[in-house]
Amino acid sequence: MPPWGAALALFLAALALLLLLVPRLRSSWRRAVGARTLPGALFQDDHREVNSRSHADQFSDGFEPLPGGCSLICKPSALAKCLLRTLRRSAALEPGLRSWLSGPHLQTLCHFVLPVGSGPELAREYLQLADDGLVALDWVVGPCSRGRRVTNAGSLPAVLLVIPNAWGRLTRNVLSLCLLALERGYYPVIFHRRGHHGCPLVSPRLQPFGDPSDLKEAVTYIRFRHPAAPLFAVSEGSGSALLLSYLGECGSSSYVTGAACISPVLRCREWFEAGLPWPYERGFLLHQKITLSRYATALEDTVDTSKLFRSRSLREFEETLFCHTKSFPISWDTYWDRNDPLRDVDEAAVPVLCICSADDPVCGPPDHTLPTELFHSNPYFFLLLSRHGGHCGFLRQEPLPAWSHEVIFESFRALTEFFRMEERMKGLSRRRTSFLGVRRRWGALQKREVSPSSNLEEIFSWKRSYTRARRNIWNQRK
Repeated sequence: MPPWGAALALFLAALALLLLLVPRLRSSWRRAVGARTLPGALFQDDHREVNSRSHADQFSDGFEPLPGGCSLICKPSALAKCLLRTLRRSAALEPGLRSWLSGPHLQTLCHFVLPVGSGPELAREYLQLADDGLVALDWVVGPCSRGRRVTNAGSLPAVLLVIPNAWGRLTRNVLSLCLLALERGYYPVIFHRRGHHGCPLVSPRLQPFGDPSDLKEAVTYIRFRHPAAPLFAVSEGSGSALLLSYLGECGSSSYVTGAACISPVLRCREWFEAGLPWPYERGFLLHQKITLSRYATALEDTVDTSKLFRSRSLREFEETLFCHTKSFPISWDTYWDRNDPLRDVDEAAVPVLCICSADDPVCGPPDHTLPTELFHSNPYFFLLLSRHGGHCGFLRQEPLPAWSHEVIFESFRALTEFFRMEERMKGLSRRRTSFLGVRRRWGALQKREVSPSSNLEEIFSWKRSYTRARRNIWNQRK
C-alpha cells in the first residue's frame, strides 16, 4: 500500500473517533480520572499546604508542586533538589495561553494523524547488525532557522538519540523535538527499528517490544563516530520500553548521560492485556498491519501471516508475531519475562525524567499505569506529572513547541551543570586530600625537629650534608 494509504487509514480512524466516540470517551475519562487519581491526591487543593512547608521538609511526602498544575515525584536527593530548582524556574511550565487543541484526544490525534509538514533535513545511514539485519539512523543536519546555541561551553556538541514509538511512525512532535534540539546545539539522530520507516527488512526477524540488542549496537556505533561527545536519549510513547530496557541491561556502561521519556508505557503487559479505547487500538493495529504487509512473503516461514493479519487487538498481533513462531514458540509469560522494560530497572544508573499527563487517553489513568513506587524508591527516576497534555501532546499556543520539549532540554542542562559541579567538587576533594597529606608529612617533620638534642644533631647534619651536596653540584656545573 502506498504511504498515503496509511495516512488515509489513520485519518478515517481519527474521524470515527471525533464523530462517534468523543462525547462518550470524554465523560468516561472524566469519571475515571476524577475517581482514580494518584495515591495522595496529587492534584487536590492540598498544594497550598505543600507550598507552605519549610525548605528543610520539601521532600517529606515524595512530590513537589510546580507551576502550571504539574508535580514532580521523586526520591529526595541532591540531584532531585537541582532538578526541582530548574523546573520551578522553567518558563515552559508557567500557565499561559493554551492551544485550541487543548483536549486530550485532540492533542493526541494532532500528534499522530496530522501530516508532519516540512520537517528537518535528514541524512540516513544503515547499520548492519551482527545477525545481518539492518537498522536505520537518521542524522538531523538542518535546517537551523535561528541562532544555534551551544549545550556545553568549550566542548563538543552533545548527541541526542531519539527513539520513536514502537509502531514505527515518525510523528510531528518527534520532528519538532529534533529541530529544537538542533537549535539548542545538539546533534540529533533518530533510531529506526528493523522494517520501520523505510528501513528494509533483510532478515525474517523483527525487534521484540523490549529487546535492546539492536539499540546496543547502534549506540556503540554512535560512540565510535562521536567518542568524546556526551550522549543524551529521548523516547516517545511506547518506544520508551526500548530505552528503559537498554538502560536497565547496560547499567553504568550505557554511555548515556541523561534520558527522558515522553508519555512512557511503563506497565506494558497490563497495557496490552487491558487494551486501548477501540479507535486508538484499531488505528495502531492498522498501521502495524500496513507496515508489515510489504514483508508478508518474507515472514511466511517464521509466523502464521494469515493469522497475523486477521488479528483484532494489539495483544493478539504481538503474541502471534513473537510468541507463536514456527521455529521457537514461547508463552506469553516468557515473552514478558524477557521484554518487560522494568525487569532490570534497579540496575539503571542514568537519570531518567518521565513526563506524563493525568488525561492520557492511550496509557490510561495514572494510578493504574504509573508505578509510583519506582519514583519514590529509585533516585535515578523522576516523574513530571501534569494535569493536561494527552498522549505525547503537551501542546502550547502556536508557534511555540511542545512544553515537554523545553522541559527536557532544561533538565539536560541542569544535569550537565550538576555533574560538572560534582566533578569539580571531587577534584577539590582530591587536591585537599593531597594537601592534607603534605601537611601531615610537614607536621611529622616539625615533630622530629622538636625532639631531643641528639635527634637535633642528626637533623642538622642531614641538612648540612644536603646543603653541601647542592653546593658541590653547583660548583661542578660552574
